[in-house]
Amino acid sequence: MAARKHSRQRDSIKEFLMTRTDHPTADVIYRNVRQHNPNISLGTVYRNLTLLAQAGEISRLNMGDGVDRFDGDTSPHYHLLCERCGSVVDLKLEDISAVLEKAAAQFDGHITGHVTYFYGICRRCSKPTI
Repeated sequence: MAARKHSRQRDSIKEFLMTRTDHPTADVIYRNVRQHNPNISLGTVYRNLTLLAQAGEISRLNMGDGVDRFDGDTSPHYHLLCERCGSVVDLKLEDISAVLEKAAAQFDGHITGHVTYFYGICRRCSKPTI
């Protein structure tokens, strides 16, 4: 991949993502970054999110609900999508190597990666309403 030109807009997008653990959408990122950079366009945000994800500097999450979310934490971890409110939370699982070994045993080749999402109901949505 060719070296890309430095961009203050890209830096501000990445800096914003590094402060978040709620896996915001491009629209949420745009609204927040725009507060400090009012001239930034939604298209610029989308292009820079794509560049950052392709470079491995952020992660793009497609949880199957039609909305891409973005994560500044690129360390190995998993995500859970609340089926009621749509929130996405991090799951730090220590070891799923047994699952990977079972998958490899069913595949005639070499597995180079995987994406695993969990679905459920978050604590806030599980609380009974009065």
